[in-house]
Amino acid sequence: MPRLRTVVCVLSPVAASIIINGMESLQYALVAYVRSPIGTFVEELRREIHPEHGHLAAHVTVLPPRPLHGTESEALAEVAKFAGLQPAFHIGMGEVESFVPSTPTIFIRVARAAYRMRELHDAMNAGALQYQEPWPYMPHLTVAKLDCAPDVEQLIDTARQRWNSYHGSRDVLIDNLAFVRGSGHTWFDIAQFSLDGRVAVPR
Repeated sequence: MPRLRTVVCVLSPVAASIIINGMESLQYALVAYVRSPIGTFVEELRREIHPEHGHLAAHVTVLPPRPLHGTESEALAEVAKFAGLQPAFHIGMGEVESFVPSTPTIFIRVARAAYRMRELHDAMNAGALQYQEPWPYMPHLTVAKLDCAPDVEQLIDTARQRWNSYHGSRDVLIDNLAFVRGSGHTWFDIAQFSLDGRVAVPR
């Protein structure tokens, strides 16, 4: 008879801290949607290796999920003001990596012009959006946020094989900011802005 392996998933202190009475508390984040061929590739790869979250749009995180340090209206006004001043720019994607053991997340690291994402992050982590983040900011394009570290071990090789076979451009244009609200893997756009300040229609 084959031996059964028992997998125990332990919540990180941060994940546990946002769960109150069995429900995840409301969080806010700032992302840049990726609507290029790389974005399509990531969305298809996510549907392959983690179909439960296949509905999520490809994005580069600017500000990870956080509670607000002010009102939603104040945060929205700050994002709108900054978007009107920030020009669009390109970044280049690197290798497939994971955040294990911190979180069971597979991602593609930003390898070129990562400093531009850090500058964007640092500028926006202020005012109503200011938050003492538990880990250093790492610019990345999320492939899949899984449930357990053993899942990462099983699936990261597949992600690397698919990425190595991708022959399109690895440049990504950061030309939008989306202010989103939600928890877990359910998020809704509050507003989207192009980086010339124009308001876009929420997805």
